[in-house]
Amino acid sequence: MWLGLSEAELQALGLSLKVSGVAVLVALPVAFAAALLLARKEFPAKTLVDGLVHLPLVLPPVVMGYLLLVVLGVNGPIGSWLNETLGIRFVFSWTGAALASAIVTFPFQVRAIRLALDAIDPGLEQAARTLGAGPLDCLFNVTLPLALPGLIAGAITAFAASLGQFGAIITFVSNVPGETRTLPLAIYSAIQTPDGEAAAARLAALAIALALGGLMLSEVAARRLKRWSRQ
Repeated sequence: MWLGLSEAELQALGLSLKVSGVAVLVALPVAFAAALLLARKEFPAKTLVDGLVHLPLVLPPVVMGYLLLVVLGVNGPIGSWLNETLGIRFVFSWTGAALASAIVTFPFQVRAIRLALDAIDPGLEQAARTLGAGPLDCLFNVTLPLALPGLIAGAITAFAASLGQFGAIITFVSNVPGETRTLPLAIYSAIQTPDGEAAAARLAALAIALALGGLMLSEVAARRLKRWSRQ
């Protein structure tokens, strides 16, 4: 026992941290590219792309999990090919849980990064180009450092939201102990178990503490990075 948690509960906590960490790291580069596209480019289908990017915010997570199951399940058009050709299987796997979490929390990162990009003075990027900086030089030496507060805040917020992800994970990869049973699924399992109220309460308190800590850390990091970028 550690912090009053059993081995199975600690396993669920560790799995949640791993799934959330991988989900954020995988989605972050794509989120930055999507935010940059939406913030800097004008194109005919921009409204549609913007809607698709933010669709996970308004769709029930169970629906996202079902869509992933249909497409990436072992009988799905992409999932069957991945399984038969490359031996990659997302269902009943922690990697599938990470994928589901990455997709559901993707809009959190895009919104935070886009707000940071919109706040950048266009004159700074124009000045860099005037001085001979190429597109990549401008991106990595001007745009990216100035947008860093948004990247950090978005990543932390997405991480905290991923820790609480339930519907998409249980629908897509089920509730497998030690493999896909993250913290929310462990709470659900404890509720369904006779005399599991105490375990559910412990895990719920832990989930609340992690979520609150993540939100506070996101706010503190964003403020400090903003002060740093102005110096």
